[in-house]
Amino acid sequence: MWRSSTPFHGCLHAATEQPRPQLLPPQATGRAYVRIPNEGGGRTTVDLWAYGSAASRAEYARLVADYQVSHPTQAASTTPKRDLRINELLLQFWRHAENHYRHLDGSPTTEQNEIRLSIRPVRTLFGDTYAAEFGPRRLAAVRDQMIRNRWCRILINRRIDRVKRAFKWATAEELVPVSVYQALRTLGGLQVGRTSAPESAKIEPVPLDQYTATLPHLPRLVRAMAELQRWTGMRPGEVCRLTLSELDRSNPVWVYRPAHHKTAHRGKRRSVAIGPKGQAVLFAFLAGRMPAPEGIRPVDLADPADRAVAADRFGRAWRPVDEALLRDMTRPVVVIGGCVVDPEGYMFNPLRDREERFAEMRSKRKSKVTPCQISRRTKCPERLPAERYDPHSYATAVTRACRKAGNPSLEPVPIEEQSD
Repeated sequence: MWRSSTPFHGCLHAATEQPRPQLLPPQATGRAYVRIPNEGGGRTTVDLWAYGSAASRAEYARLVADYQVSHPTQAASTTPKRDLRINELLLQFWRHAENHYRHLDGSPTTEQNEIRLSIRPVRTLFGDTYAAEFGPRRLAAVRDQMIRNRWCRILINRRIDRVKRAFKWATAEELVPVSVYQALRTLGGLQVGRTSAPESAKIEPVPLDQYTATLPHLPRLVRAMAELQRWTGMRPGEVCRLTLSELDRSNPVWVYRPAHHKTAHRGKRRSVAIGPKGQAVLFAFLAGRMPAPEGIRPVDLADPADRAVAADRFGRAWRPVDEALLRDMTRPVVVIGGCVVDPEGYMFNPLRDREERFAEMRSKRKSKVTPCQISRRTKCPERLPAERYDPHSYATAVTRACRKAGNPSLEPVPIEEQSD
């Protein structure tokens, strides 16, 4: 991802080596001693009791912490590096972004990709420039390049703000003088009607007639996601991440409390009500392509023998995914709507839908599978369906269906006059 003709030289961090209390090797007395730098330039020896004991280690940690607090000017260099180049600064900021912009489960957020796209023009134009010499005029040149790329005005403003954010972080890390960030802040955003950058189309609710005309052209899984969005008003990312464990089904109206949503990092909670129409969409989707075994009795999921019997019946009914879940005793499962579901698994799983589609095709096959057909199968395919859709792949599937339906390209956004 990071390619540059200029190699990075030396340490990437501006911090200097800090003198710290030095723990001495074991002495003949069996005592632990530490030498602490003093004001006169020498070192003072302090007794830490028995060497290797928990008390000596705790006392050593306390002395180090006290010394760093009392000598804050030595914790890091207060003089920013004048020879730090843009490539080095952005590399350090990217490493920070990889750790900072993550969901609670550790998966990266979409902000990482936005940052990558935002800083790319800066690296292309001024990667070898000294960071301390990057001012508003150079940032305006980056913005002009974004305009030539035909990016819309709002997108350009947001990405320029991310570039400023990178220098704000670098200022806090004392990599560049504070005057650099203060100067970059003086560059205002592009205004409506006063720039050649195109305006983005305003996002409006999807007309109901276009939505209805597109549904028949959507794959079965994507259609269920779109219908659930209509009756609940979920965001695209929320419907992609829906799991049974996040559904409260104790009341007639179910409540979906997603662990991942756009304001989760601010400590806010989100609840989405799923009424009878939304529940009907879920039940119809969970029923699968092939009908569930007829007359199946309630399954004791804690009994291996009972699960094995139920797995056999689902297997004979051409339900291989349900059969595999029942046979795997290490995974907790729930039977809902005649479907075996992993509570922690994603509800709209493309891999499961693919297996069900193949099972349906096999059940309708009239002739036997020949050896040559078996040999053509890829034993280790390079690419398998993911465990879930993401908002981008979801939007791509909807766009393809819109083209087939002859409708303008739509995005997965709320539908007009939605109610449940």
